[in-house]
Amino acid sequence: MLSTQTQNSFLTEDFLLQSDFAKTLYHDYAKNLPIIDYHNHLPPAEIAGNRQFENISKVWLAGDHYKWRAMRTLGINEHFITGGASDVEKFEKWAGTVPYTMRNPLYHWTHMELKRYFGIDDLLTSANAEEIFHYTSQQLRQADFKAQGLLEKMNVETVCSTDDPCDNLEYHEDYIRSGKPVKLYPAFRPDKSFAIENPETYRAYLQKLGGLVGFEINSFDKLIEALSLRVDFFHSRGCRLSDHGLENMVYSKDEQLSSDSILVKALRGNSLSKEEIEHFKFKTLQKLCKMYHAKGWVQQFHLGALRNTNVRMLGVLGPDTGFDSIGDFDQASALGAFLNHLDTTDQLAQTVIYNLNPRDNEVFATMIGNFNDGSIKGKIQFGSGWWYLDQKDGMEKQINTLSNMGLVSCFIGMLTDSRSFLSFPRHEYFRRILCNIFGKDVENGELPWDEKWLGKLITDICYQNAKDYFNFSPTNYKI
Repeated sequence: MLSTQTQNSFLTEDFLLQSDFAKTLYHDYAKNLPIIDYHNHLPPAEIAGNRQFENISKVWLAGDHYKWRAMRTLGINEHFITGGASDVEKFEKWAGTVPYTMRNPLYHWTHMELKRYFGIDDLLTSANAEEIFHYTSQQLRQADFKAQGLLEKMNVETVCSTDDPCDNLEYHEDYIRSGKPVKLYPAFRPDKSFAIENPETYRAYLQKLGGLVGFEINSFDKLIEALSLRVDFFHSRGCRLSDHGLENMVYSKDEQLSSDSILVKALRGNSLSKEEIEHFKFKTLQKLCKMYHAKGWVQQFHLGALRNTNVRMLGVLGPDTGFDSIGDFDQASALGAFLNHLDTTDQLAQTVIYNLNPRDNEVFATMIGNFNDGSIKGKIQFGSGWWYLDQKDGMEKQINTLSNMGLVSCFIGMLTDSRSFLSFPRHEYFRRILCNIFGKDVENGELPWDEKWLGKLITDICYQNAKDYFNFSPTNYKI
């Protein structure tokens, strides 16, 4: 362990806990609960293969566009971010960036991750970058610092990856057979199956999907048949969730349009109108959502991201490299109409909706109440602060809005939505923030000093609600 420097009041055991009651709630009720991470982007191959990371740059900097954006903002050349610089050089550049990230959540996350995984109390700077790089690399060479060990260190009980319908889930199968304590489940992410706005890319995807299911996809009915087969396959491999990323929900009641004609038009390489694209997406999604309901799945919708705004950098680096932002989309009308469409025939599955624009928090928090029908606790969920909102201010606003407009006691809590094996202290971050909100209300006399009951609510939000909400069980596996 590196020598500990005096840090005054930063990152103590009571970090973010500003009242005695908040400390009690966190330390006695939240701290040691297992983690159910029901949405992330960890590579199943690396979990199943128990990847050993060569150094901290490989496990911490690769793929982390949060860090990349900060480094670019500071004026660091792309060579040291995603380019050909050595891993040591990239880490040194990141270490030099960290002191400039104060008041950005990256500053908190960086030091929580160094402390929780590696026992490092020192604040990361250029001065100690080389020492920390080599110290952490030594630890990462140990057996319990492989991918599975990193999950176990954070008391992770369940992780759900994000998987395209064309994925064969071979790594999930390998992992299931290994009998490891951390459970790994796939989650169905069919965005490419309705991404018809780019006909050339879409045709290539349908060819891939058709090759997998064994028939040509040349009509809308064939597309739905293929997706149904893949839903069946995913279900047999333990999948109980789907996920979708959209700018905003789509809804079309234009019966003059034909999904089949739109698909054929795209297959011929013809451009499509906005109305045709939205109609096709809606028709595909509503078919999928009815499949999910029939299977007893949970469906997730991540709404509000404006993606690939920098065309020049998209051409250089590709998507998911740090050039997306919060979008300014109309959410309420189409979202309400879409959920109502499914509810009309009682085919609305358990649903989690995630908002990316804080102006729409109240829209999402009130929308879920329209479709909670008493069938199960918290059937429709306003998901945790997502992407740009999974920081202290964003999470507080989401929690407070849900408290004001619904029942935060039914909330299924936090997820990482991350590609990094070192991101799981974000659950701790959320739990501390949650306990502080409740603790502050008690100290202010706005809630009763009822430790037992409030401790139960904290336990529910941080763990038990998610455990009850998702139908995760070893008996789900049918290999």
